[in-house]
Amino acid sequence: MKPRPSTLKKLTGLVAVAATSLALASCGDSGDSADGGGEITIGSVHPLTGGLAGVGGLMNDGAQMAIDDINADGGIESLDGATLTLADGDSKGEAATGQSEAQRLIQDGAVALVGTYQSDVTQNVAAVAERARVPLVIDVAVDDQILEQGYQYAFRTQPNATSMGTAGAQALIAMGEENDTPIESVSYIHIEGSFGQSVYDAFEAEAESQGVEVLKEVVYAGTNFTDATTQVREAASAKPDAIVATGYYPDSLLIAKSVKALDPDISALYGVANGAFDDGSFPADAGAAGENVLSANYHYAATSDRVADIRERFEEKYGQPMETAAMLSYQSIELIAAALEESGSSEPADVRDALADLSFEDPLLAFDGPITFDETGQNENATVIVMQVQKGAVEQVYPAQFETSSLVFPAFTR
Repeated sequence: MKPRPSTLKKLTGLVAVAATSLALASCGDSGDSADGGGEITIGSVHPLTGGLAGVGGLMNDGAQMAIDDINADGGIESLDGATLTLADGDSKGEAATGQSEAQRLIQDGAVALVGTYQSDVTQNVAAVAERARVPLVIDVAVDDQILEQGYQYAFRTQPNATSMGTAGAQALIAMGEENDTPIESVSYIHIEGSFGQSVYDAFEAEAESQGVEVLKEVVYAGTNFTDATTQVREAASAKPDAIVATGYYPDSLLIAKSVKALDPDISALYGVANGAFDDGSFPADAGAAGENVLSANYHYAATSDRVADIRERFEEKYGQPMETAAMLSYQSIELIAAALEESGSSEPADVRDALADLSFEDPLLAFDGPITFDETGQNENATVIVMQVQKGAVEQVYPAQFETSSLVFPAFTR
């Protein structure tokens, strides 16, 4: 039976936690809740102001809605109905600020953290969480390096950069082959920094291993980026079969509009780990420039009744559609709540141990299996799928098991 999102008692029925013997000290103060009852604080670090405040605010709303659903269903049963409360931290999109906010939340008694949307911010927050021995569930942040530090307290639900770039290249090549439009070359535009570079490096390695040439790597600064014409013109000058793009929402929207305006002779504009191309706001914001744009990314499970229920209630409550990033924040709170329930403790070390042994059978994203974490904290079943904008809506188009509409490829024709 699939659980309703607000039913923690049913959620815990989906979780299998093995006993562990790790003895880890905790710097978090769980208060009365460690002995049952009371309140348990979870910290949330996202960009609530600045250029990424739109998505950051929705992610915070997703976390808050999960908290509200769990509390409405009676809280943490194994802790005598202890309720959850969300403490907000505003990273402002800056790594140093995210770090100080995480420190503040832990000092104020957070027993776990969720966040942070940006890889550079998440790197700092993960280091803080590790030093304090407070678990961090990463809702969105792709860079491999975050979990390559030997951390014991960081967990990531979404795919990492290597799997995103690798699977993104594999899917693009396969779609071309299956539709008699082989992709033999690409140009790649990406934002500077660890996020863009790590995804690009993985894509390039896989593409070239399959004989696909990356003709141009075009890197742009994320700040004060107001026109993508120069970058798109440079990418198109190499005459690639496709242009690939990795970046956040504002810059990726500009890239799509510039591709439309310059009209290069390409088979596809293809996002990999792209913050815009599969966002529900993108089709309207991009207009004609968005039609048939493709995006290889993680995505909420569009065919799931449970997801549909959560998204419907989210839009009713907050007046905006619930995008994948917000769904991941909701999911992260579910995972922490399930760990609290199974451990019967709000001591951060106990919550960490429960997360490490978690098997969550009904993920909210289009994954190949349950959420389970490997020894580095990476979800072993995180899956990359391909979406496409069709007639003003984002559809899941590849692979077939997640399909909500048939793929249009080549995406652009003359």
